[in-house]
Amino acid sequence: MAAANGDASAPISPARRRQVIDALRRGTVPQAGLDLFAVGLDRFTAALDDELATVARGGAQFRAVRGEYGSGKTFFARWLAERAKRAGLATAEIQISETETPLHRLETVYRRLTEHLSTATHHPSALRPLIDAWLYTLEEDAADNPAVGADPAALSAAVDTLMEQRLAEVSLVAPAFAAALRGYRNARATGDHAAAEALVAWVGGQPSVAAAAKRAAGVRGDLDHTAALGFLRGLLTVLQDCGHPGLLIVLDEIETLQRVRGDVREKGLNALRQLIDEIDSGRFPGLFLVITGTPAFYDGQQGVQRLPPLAQRLATDFTTDPRFDSPRAVQLRLAGFDLARLGELGRRVRDLYSAQARSPQRIAKCVDDSYIDLLAAAVTGGLGGRVGVAPRVFLRKLVGDVLDRVDEHAEFDPRIHYRLTLDAAELTDVERNAAAGADDVELDLP
Repeated sequence: MAAANGDASAPISPARRRQVIDALRRGTVPQAGLDLFAVGLDRFTAALDDELATVARGGAQFRAVRGEYGSGKTFFARWLAERAKRAGLATAEIQISETETPLHRLETVYRRLTEHLSTATHHPSALRPLIDAWLYTLEEDAADNPAVGADPAALSAAVDTLMEQRLAEVSLVAPAFAAALRGYRNARATGDHAAAEALVAWVGGQPSVAAAAKRAAGVRGDLDHTAALGFLRGLLTVLQDCGHPGLLIVLDEIETLQRVRGDVREKGLNALRQLIDEIDSGRFPGLFLVITGTPAFYDGQQGVQRLPPLAQRLATDFTTDPRFDSPRAVQLRLAGFDLARLGELGRRVRDLYSAQARSPQRIAKCVDDSYIDLLAAAVTGGLGGRVGVAPRVFLRKLVGDVLDRVDEHAEFDPRIHYRLTLDAAELTDVERNAAAGADDVELDLP
């Protein structure tokens, strides 16, 4: 887990602090509040904030994030999503997988996008609230026209006209998207809630939508690969009109392409190349696309290098010292953790926990900086010395096994009463593999 620092002067609500601590106790990446305990990505902050501002002004951006397992790619993606939401953008994080979300099936990628769509005020799926907000904006704009007056029929006609104007460009590439939105508005106006729900689902790329609702709206069939890009363009128009100037999409774990059948892999790589080219061509104003993957995916023959045009677009020189990496390069390298950084992370989490604890003085005494360094070294040793694999387990042990017990039991001293254990059932596959070679590591804390 690694990210940039938040504003230390900003007040932290108890609910926000509790949300972060609860997630760490469960061993998961918090959905929000990552800036409260993040370390290690300060060097990316200014460049990425500039790019978010560019997207908010109608530009488009693409970045590829590279890092080994445990280097914090998912954490980075969620940290960036938080910054995007603060800039007013909508966001969606999509896990690429061979069976559920194959990259070469863009209609499936679009469906996952709408299922995970969120904003600062709406949790996934935010698709229907955003469409409702868009229609409300159209009605407000139409009502401002003096020619409309108080006539409901005139207002409805004015909204129809505005809708056609706003969707004119989208209608050229995805007429079904515009038709479904018209049908949704009519269904909502007539109180046909079932049809309205069906049409929102269809706009979201869901299969098996009621045929009667589609017939009433004048649309047919299901979303296909070709139409998916047109629907994405339509979604960007809706977002921009209702106050969200852009959309951040994260395609996480894209390295799974290396493990699929050869022809499927090449289709997926070509779909990625197509997306990058469409962004560069200006087709998607307001889109920020981020992919995450391992170095093997970017550099190996089973990944990006298999498609030379894609390799050329992603080429980045990493032969220099990582200290001199450019935060504006097409690929961003995550260096991962060392023990010093892991200890810093633990101290930030301890201080965050202590601010809401019942016994902050006892926490300061029993879980001091030296103990945190001991725990970090012990967890890392239990995982074969692989510091990059350790953050999730380390934070879970620190919060659930140590801080909770110190806060709840006056007699508990982790140096005396706690022995670190790593049970295979609580580890991920990567963590288990790391721990498998560490049988001779002494896990008792002094």
